[in-house]
Amino acid sequence: MNRDWVEKDFYKVLGVAPESTADEIKKSYRKLAQKHHPDANPDDKTAEEKFKEISEAYATLSNAEKRKEYDEVRRLVATGGFGGAGGPGGGFGGFGGQQVRVEDLGDLLGGFGDLFGFGGPGQRTGPTKGADHETELTIGFEDAANGLTTSINVRGAAVCSHCDGSGAEPGTNVTTCPTCGGRGVVAQNQGFFSFSQPCPQCGGRGQLIEVPCTKCKGSGSETRTRNIKLRVPAGVHDGSVLRLREKGGPGTNGGPAGDLLVRIRVASSRVFGRKGNNLTLNVPITFSEAALGTKLEVPTLNGGVKLKIPAGTPSGKTFRVRGRGVQPENGRPGDLMVTVQVDVPTKLSKEEKDLLKQLDQENHDDIRQHLKG
Repeated sequence: MNRDWVEKDFYKVLGVAPESTADEIKKSYRKLAQKHHPDANPDDKTAEEKFKEISEAYATLSNAEKRKEYDEVRRLVATGGFGGAGGPGGGFGGFGGQQVRVEDLGDLLGGFGDLFGFGGPGQRTGPTKGADHETELTIGFEDAANGLTTSINVRGAAVCSHCDGSGAEPGTNVTTCPTCGGRGVVAQNQGFFSFSQPCPQCGGRGQLIEVPCTKCKGSGSETRTRNIKLRVPAGVHDGSVLRLREKGGPGTNGGPAGDLLVRIRVASSRVFGRKGNNLTLNVPITFSEAALGTKLEVPTLNGGVKLKIPAGTPSGKTFRVRGRGVQPENGRPGDLMVTVQVDVPTKLSKEEKDLLKQLDQENHDDIRQHLKG
């Protein structure tokens, strides 16, 4: 919300009545937007400004909550809800013709104190938290499962290493701004209203720097590469985001630093797959092992385990080894899911072929006998 709500009639901009329905507002907006769209009016600054005005009006009136607040503001301005605009004395009658500071209206309007984009009395532009930064870290499959402590290099805005973020040359003074009294904002008169804006002398800091830092030129920050340690917890998934508090961009006017968001990328494994906290593993076995049964030693993330394959195991059967999957720091350990695949040989000796033919004939006779009952 901003001062345009006081100065502009959005209904007039869209050519609709205040009591118009949402569909009527949308229909009018689409017609006007098509007419004044920059693509339809290349190099026409007037059409471009008109399109922006139409878009601003529609953005407010198409939102039921914003439209309700906008209507209330327009009603108060038009009917004297602020004390009678145009009343006795040519000012706001309820205030004796005195100028009204927008930031002083908070209590009167039930929370509209920031209606025009400004806060209440005494607000200043600082301290302000720094921006959050983002980066990526690629780790191995086993590191993701077991966790690790590592470090990353992050290049970007950081607290100035020379002045420690004060913006002043070490050993020099920082004084309170005489123009704004340390508030960081000054009043700007706009008719019946007084709006706050950043102090032109101190730039909203509320303080004056006697001698700017020779390294950061008074900004309090510099661009450099930082080496940041971090701990990746066990069981982290690909795409997980770790938030490192106050390791992001530097704050201003004494505000805290932003956060560093580290997106984890997990490399694939040549041995295991992963579904949640369960590990998956495909193990080839011979036809005779599937038919007669066997014992296998299968790998896990922490050594091998014995797995019994019973006689007559079909290809594709999955066995569960409990508790041998990923073990997260918080949560239940996963399992190891072992799927056996019968390896069919492509080259056989004459003796092997004869044995298989004999076995196949016996199985064939058994099946036929079973069908006959």
